[in-house]
Order: sequence, then C-alpha cells, then structure tokens
Amino acid sequence: MSSAMRLGVLRALSCGLLGPPGRWSCFSALGCSSKITFKARRRMSGPGRSSINVFNREMKKKQKNWAASLEDAHQYDYLRDEVGRRVADRIYDISRSFPLSLDVGCGKSHIAEHLNKEIVHQMILSDISEESLRRRRLTDVPTHCVLADEEFLPFKEKTFDLVVSSLSLHWINDLPGALRQIQQVLKPDGVFIGAMVGGDSLYELRCSLQLAETEREGGFSPHISPYTAVTDLGNLLGRAGFNMLTVDIDDVEIHYPGILEVLMDLQGMGESNCAWNRKGLLHRDTVLAAAAIYKEMYGNADGSVPATFEILYMIGWKPHHSQAKAAKRGSATASFGDLSKISRPATTNN
Repeated sequence: MSSAMRLGVLRALSCGLLGPPGRWSCFSALGCSSKITFKARRRMSGPGRSSINVFNREMKKKQKNWAASLEDAHQYDYLRDEVGRRVADRIYDISRSFPLSLDVGCGKSHIAEHLNKEIVHQMILSDISEESLRRRRLTDVPTHCVLADEEFLPFKEKTFDLVVSSLSLHWINDLPGALRQIQQVLKPDGVFIGAMVGGDSLYELRCSLQLAETEREGGFSPHISPYTAVTDLGNLLGRAGFNMLTVDIDDVEIHYPGILEVLMDLQGMGESNCAWNRKGLLHRDTVLAAAAIYKEMYGNADGSVPATFEILYMIGWKPHHSQAKAAKRGSATASFGDLSKISRPATTNN
C-alpha cells in the first residue's frame, strides 16, 4: 500500500466512518482528490451461500459496469435522474440539515446532483459499480466515494444523519437484512429515504413475453425479475426497526417505439435480469411474437408502446426519545360513540 493510500486509510479511520478492518479493505483511488475507495471483503452472493439468494450479485455488478462504460450512457439515465430528483424533493420537505449522509447504490450521484450543501453538508457515495463511481456527476455537495456491495455496508453504527437510496434496493437478495444495516448506521433520530422499483413494474413486457414464449415454445421462463409488493414494504421497514413510516407509489409511464427499444434501454440502464433462474437467450421468433402482442394489447394510437415503472418511495426514522409517540391504549377521554351527543355550536343572527 502506498504512503498516500495508507494516509487515506488513517484519515477515514480517524473520522470513524469505517467499521472493523474485517469488513473492508483498501481497494483503489477513483481519480478523486484525497478520496480513498474501500470495498467490503465479504464475497458476492452465489449459489448456496445464503438462504435468501435470488439474484446473482456478481452478474449485476458486471451489468452496471458495462452500462456505465457506454459512450452514450447518459441517454439511459432519464429514469434514474427523475426518481433521484423526486427523492431529493422529499429531503427538502424535512425542515432540518444533515451534516453527514450516505447514498446506498448511488450510481452516478443521481440524488446528490439535486441537493445543495446548505441542506446536506457532506455525502458518502456508495455503489457496487466502480465505473458508475468513476463517471459520477459534479455536485454542490462535497462527496466521497466508497466501492461496496449494498448487501454489506462497511460503516460503523450510528454514523449518518441521513441515508438515501434510489433504484438499487430491488436487486438486493436479503432486503430485510439490508434495511436493518441501514437502520444501524443511522444516528438516533436519523432518517432513511429510499425509492425502489416494485409492484407490477413492466407488467406489459412481462405479459407479452410470457404469452409469446408459451405460444412459440410451449412454456415460459422468468425474464423480468421479481419485485417487492407495496403491501410488504411497511412491514419490512417496521421489522428493521424504523418508525414513523411513510410509503407511497408513483407510476412512471414511458413510451417507446417498440419492444426492442424497451429491452435495449433496460440493458443500457444496467437493469437487465440477473436472477439465478433467468433464461439466457430469447429466440428470434419469440421476440417477434412478443412485439406483436405488445402492440396489440398495449399499443397507443401513434404506434408507440408504454412501459410502466411502479416506483415505491419509503421514509423511516430511527427511534429517538424526542420523537412524538402514540398515546397509550385506553388513555382516551372521549368515545366515538359519544360524538352524536356533542351539541352543535349555537349560531347567532347578525
């Protein structure tokens, strides 16, 4: 390890950001002035390594690195930019400032670019993709880069005032465990604001591929990754230790010329399927049939086809004694049954 890199490690340790040495190791500099990158030592998920193992994390890392390295990669950032802006809006809705924050699965800093340093004083950008961090955008908020798997956050407990995440958590194998880790690295009264793809996202594409594959091949394989249902999200946040929960949904509908453009853009976003049980190849006849079904069932009058992304937004607070608490059960002094007995205020004639 070079003397400059060793100095960077000592600075990070003195700031108290990193956990015990067993959870991180020095990796590489990302072209940042005085910013050292760290990587969790624990291995990527693989077959048989976890009881919850749906996604191939090594494949997802390769997909995101490939997508970020494209010459025209910026053309595929429209969804991440829009959702990042909406997450930033939710940060501005909170009437306080955040000295130190963390972006889990930051991509190219799609949230940080919409923030200012008066609200967020400093932000740690963390992502599994080194290429995304290399190509992060300039921001008003001072940032530092950390290369780490979102499933294994290499930070000390009670470090951050704010944790955010945008369009990354839907690729996590152990989502309850990831939410618990986020809750642990927050300071008491810290807040987590996240957005993830969920629910019935891309139902048009899913249905078209299933019908076409059943017709042409006599059965279908999963080509769209499974998503978290909005009805489960509040329960997951509560089990992770968050309170004062808020969950809401935005449907983002994007129109494309056809199914091939949908598939190409998903690939350019780094959002291709990485489930272990995915089918590696789509036959030409199946794709052509799916394109015809897509236009027949969902096509618009102008010949375009829609692709719907159901974005789940979540806000959860780490408990603190200063937070408002619900009154104890049975402490009410009035009954709903007595409402009809309450007399109306007298009206006076002028």
